[in-house]
Amino acid sequence: MNVLVIGGGGREHAFAWKLAQSPKVQTVYVAPGNGGTALDSRLKNIPIADVVALREWAQANKINLTVVGPEAPLAAGVVDEFRRHGMRIFGPTQAAAQLESSKAFSKAFMQRHGIPTAAYEAFTDPVAAHAYVTRMGAPIVVKADGLAAGKGVVVAMSLDEAHAAIDFMLLDNKLGVMHNAGEGGVAVPRVVIEEFLEGEEASFMVLCDGKDVVPLATSQDHKRLLDDDQGPNTGGMGAYSPALVVTPQVHARAMREIILPTLKGMEQDGIPYTGFLYAGLMIDPQGQVKTLEFNCRMGDPETQPILMRLKSDFLDVLLAATEPGGLENRELEWDRRTAMGVVLAAYGYPLAPRKGDLITGLPVESETAMVFHAGTEQVDGTTRTNGGRVLCVTALGENPRAARQAAYEAIGNIRFDGMQYRKDIGHRAVRPVGEGAKATR
Repeated sequence: MNVLVIGGGGREHAFAWKLAQSPKVQTVYVAPGNGGTALDSRLKNIPIADVVALREWAQANKINLTVVGPEAPLAAGVVDEFRRHGMRIFGPTQAAAQLESSKAFSKAFMQRHGIPTAAYEAFTDPVAAHAYVTRMGAPIVVKADGLAAGKGVVVAMSLDEAHAAIDFMLLDNKLGVMHNAGEGGVAVPRVVIEEFLEGEEASFMVLCDGKDVVPLATSQDHKRLLDDDQGPNTGGMGAYSPALVVTPQVHARAMREIILPTLKGMEQDGIPYTGFLYAGLMIDPQGQVKTLEFNCRMGDPETQPILMRLKSDFLDVLLAATEPGGLENRELEWDRRTAMGVVLAAYGYPLAPRKGDLITGLPVESETAMVFHAGTEQVDGTTRTNGGRVLCVTALGENPRAARQAAYEAIGNIRFDGMQYRKDIGHRAVRPVGEGAKATR
């Protein structure tokens, strides 16, 4: 089979890498891909981003399955476009992708269907937003209502931070995120302001075929830029799988109270959900679970350690998931070991990442370690930085401590100017229970 992966980040490199391992796959194309997918002889980059052009190319090249990685093509309706022309594609429709592309849509959906989440209000008027924050107090969470590449969430621990976030997102619209329901149909910025939740975060991802669900391995992301969960929020500085905080009881509760009601609610609303569904969970000390947000894709960098642990044929399960009821009674096989991924980010990330720095010392792929590329490109035979999160160095180990050691050893010889990365990925799994700060978001 010929397979197309849409996207150019670390998640898409991991998709393509795993799909290429299937004996049923002839060629994996990646559009547009990155410097790492360009180096892999099993993969072929396709420099196309436009939705219609991608569909036309896929038809002309007899693509048997297309898998969508990032959120932007989903929000642009790539699944609708492919399906209109009878092409097999895995992902949610444009309408279903509103679970991620609009925070206000997602919160209203959860409220309507009784899915546990933080209390909230949505605002387009800065004056009203400021008044609400003043009345509610801090800590409080301010979110841009739209796709902001993981940078649209501010966990404000003080009123000054909250007011600054409102000005940044609404008054100045520095994120450039617009909502199309303004007065007179004019696009305006909008924010969702949420109750602050305390506990420990986990990433809970499943495959959906519109009717049935297959859970993926659990994982835990590290959003803050700096060690000890300090610094600004990012798209993610590392992740590991499995997440110890997701006990069997928490897993059952997340499926029962969040995932299955979401699938049923979308069907009731006339928007059947197919594709990856990612629920960001907040788990309190009593094991109660609330939904922080939904993503309509796999997380990045969670995908990298999750797929390092997947032993089932990735192609088989994705093909099954494109058929209504195809996932019924299906189970996936997982490596019992821990996988840990550490992101190496560019100088200036997350606000102003620098591009063009030479990358050296990349290790060769092994059975227990893999470097997934994200913000890289090939320039005159050299690999250079081309984005904020540059690489995700991922390794397997018998336990979290061993996986962490293997990942940091694999980083050992990698160099590029301004390289920054956290030294404590997986700290909640490695430290004894009760030690260390809890994640709050």
